[in-house]
Formats: sequence, structure tokens, C-alpha cells
Amino acid sequence: MTWRKKGEAPDYRFSLANERTYLAWIRTALALLAGAIGIDQLAPNLARPEVRILLSLFLCIGAGLVAFYAYRRWASNEQAMRLNQEIQYTGFLKITSIVMVILAFAAALVILL
Repeated sequence: MTWRKKGEAPDYRFSLANERTYLAWIRTALALLAGAIGIDQLAPNLARPEVRILLSLFLCIGAGLVAFYAYRRWASNEQAMRLNQEIQYTGFLKITSIVMVILAFAAALVILL
């Protein structure tokens, strides 16, 4: 039996709130992907080609990781609500924040140099 059939259906308001959070993570992944494509295709004078490619690849990988995490987190929260369990804490938010700070500094350096 799959987890979707276990337990009770959660209150639709909580389920929709969980879905909105999932969609926010997907928007973040799309923004990272758009940034990667924009740096690679639309900013040829931004930096040396190797730096642009490296930054674009890093953003693409980040977009994939964020999209993967979004589904995993949505499913985990949905399952916890169905089984009337606590929603688990995640350290991914701290990691994402640290990576974004590093990327912001790296982008600033690339623009200045």
C-alpha cells in the first residue's frame, strides 16, 4: 500500500499550504535555471568563458537539487499529515542560504573583475 492511501486525508487547507510551499521551491529552481541560461547565453562579456560555464553549471545543478528536494519535502510533509505525525525539521534551508550567500559574493567578484 502506498503512503497516499495510508492514514486519513488531511484538511485540504494544510494540504494546499504544503502544495504552495512546493510550488515556491519549484519557482526557485526555475529561477536558478533561468539564471544559468542567462549567464551562459546572454552575458558573453561578463567573464571568461570558463568562469561563465562553471557558474552556469553550478546553477543548473543547484536547480536540479532544489527541484528534487521540493518533491521529497512535499511528500514527507503530506505523509506526516496523513499519519498525524510531526513534520520533520530540515537543514536544507540553512544549506541553501549559505550557498546563495557564496553565489552572491562569487557573482559580485565576477562582475567586478
